[in-house]
Amino acid sequence: MAEAIVVRDLDVDFTNVPRFWLFGSATATAISNGVNMLFPHGERFFVRSVKYFKDEIDDPVLRAQIKAFFGQEGHHAHAHDRFNQILRDQGYEIDRFLEGYKRISTWLEKHTSPRFRLAVTAAAEHFTAIMAEGAFKQDVLDNSAPEMRALLAWHAAEEIEHKSVAFDVLQKIDPSYGLRVRGLAFATVTLGGFWIWGTLTLLRQDKVGLRAALDDLNGQRKRDPIVRRVFLRGIRQYLRRSFHPSDNHDEHLAAEWFAARGMSMPEAA
Repeated sequence: MAEAIVVRDLDVDFTNVPRFWLFGSATATAISNGVNMLFPHGERFFVRSVKYFKDEIDDPVLRAQIKAFFGQEGHHAHAHDRFNQILRDQGYEIDRFLEGYKRISTWLEKHTSPRFRLAVTAAAEHFTAIMAEGAFKQDVLDNSAPEMRALLAWHAAEEIEHKSVAFDVLQKIDPSYGLRVRGLAFATVTLGGFWIWGTLTLLRQDKVGLRAALDDLNGQRKRDPIVRRVFLRGIRQYLRRSFHPSDNHDEHLAAEWFAARGMSMPEAA
């Protein structure tokens, strides 16, 4: 895990983001927006799950990283809240979905233990770090509208930067392999289920049927599919008893991506 985690802010106006901002494709955009819609509530859940145990952590380095993790995730939630408003402005009816997502996830949060929620957060953070790595390695960012490129690159870079925090807190609080695996199973089902639900919500409003969406995806086979790249790879790695998020040596990806385009990360908040 990196010794320093930097809290940055993003100042981007999403007003002119086109409806199909990724590859000019309704399907690809809906898949990305499907997970983007989950971030505000999801990021705040991650913060609550880690914050519950903050006072039990006596390692000063990890405590500093936890504080920065809170700051980064808070900024991410706020930025995606702003983007969700753009989806509303574009005519998408997303609030019924968001209300259902929040209602179900809040019920689940109330009926699970703090340690289990921490285990779910650690697993979900592993998945988001893999998504972040893919954003830099695949051609996703360079085929996005400029505003979304800025949002996703910033978010992806910081997900990689703090990818070990929740896992390290879990290892301090309860290193049980069984708990880790239960958290992984829950995170896989809920993230996958909510993501599919959100994607279908958007595709229906664009009048894109399932067959047309699958045909669109089949025409884009040169990109590594999300299911294989994120979920199958993520599960396989996480089930290894000796696994640690730092095993994925991807910290250089963000710096290289920005440098190759003559860009830099946003300034620290």
